[in-house]
Amino acid sequence: MKAPFDFIIEPLGGRYNNSIDVDGKSLILNTEVFNHQYVNREARILSLPTMLKTDLKVGDIVVVHHNIFRRFHDVRGIERNSRSYFKEDKYFVTEDQIFLYKRSDKWQALNGYVFVKPIKNIDIFSESKERPHIGIVKHTDGSQDIGELVGFLPYNEFEFIIDGERFYRVLSKDITIKYEYQGDEEEYNPSWA
Repeated sequence: MKAPFDFIIEPLGGRYNNSIDVDGKSLILNTEVFNHQYVNREARILSLPTMLKTDLKVGDIVVVHHNIFRRFHDVRGIERNSRSYFKEDKYFVTEDQIFLYKRSDKWQALNGYVFVKPIKNIDIFSESKERPHIGIVKHTDGSQDIGELVGFLPYNEFEFIIDGERFYRVLSKDITIKYEYQGDEEEYNPSWA
């Protein structure tokens, strides 16, 4: 099956990432269907669109928008699938709902996106554990160099957990400054990630 303008994907694992293994037993962290933090965002491409040219290939692992796999309750309280749902763990997505792809064990950001690793806050008077709106570029669309220390606009970063590490997805156009390394920058990855 192929769609003219949509990719067909399947989630890696289930729809939600809301359980962890504790001493051989599964512990459910969250039972709410509407909380976006526990929605699975990794998928495998099953089919490419017939009318679009793309660098993505069948079999690529992709990171997608959190609303793709999420279920919700309608105004009558009935649980429903997202509008992306096709059938039996297959979903339609457009290219602008895919942010990152993995091929040959290497992550690559799609055009327009950069994934930034937050850094520890060294300000002893701040309660925040990470420096706001500053980070190290880890996955890029080519607009930035990997390893650069950059600043970005507030309210434009979105949190993703990829391979057990926390990143912010930032639009390339929202990166406003490149900093010089001072030597005291350290990546911040909270223990829960």
